[in-house]
Amino acid sequence: QVQLVESGGGLVQPGGSLRLSCAASGSTFKINVMGWYRQAPGNQRELVAAITSGGSTNYPDSVKGRFTISRDNAKNTVYLQLNSLKFEDTAVYYCYADWGSLARRYWGQGTQVTVSS
Repeated sequence: QVQLVESGGGLVQPGGSLRLSCAASGSTFKINVMGWYRQAPGNQRELVAAITSGGSTNYPDSVKGRFTISRDNAKNTVYLQLNSLKFEDTAVYYCYADWGSLARRYWGQGTQVTVSS
């Protein structure tokens, strides 16, 4: 079992920055990939960033160069630095962790990011 708790969302102006954190607890030693999805009203949940336990990262083109994912394995925490935010980045951001050999996926509760002037 793994529990994920996100923090760091909020209201920011276009062009601004935020840093999201996701702390994992429980049986964290079996966590492989961690990452973030987001979901805006009326839209499907989409992958924002992912990072393996070895530090390899993956981003969709929509956020590449603006968002950076990092991971502190000692703290069982993954971070998402959001820079140059745009209106269309407004969404609930969900942290996830893939656990064990079957990659069972655990989700956090979500944190709201609102980009508005």
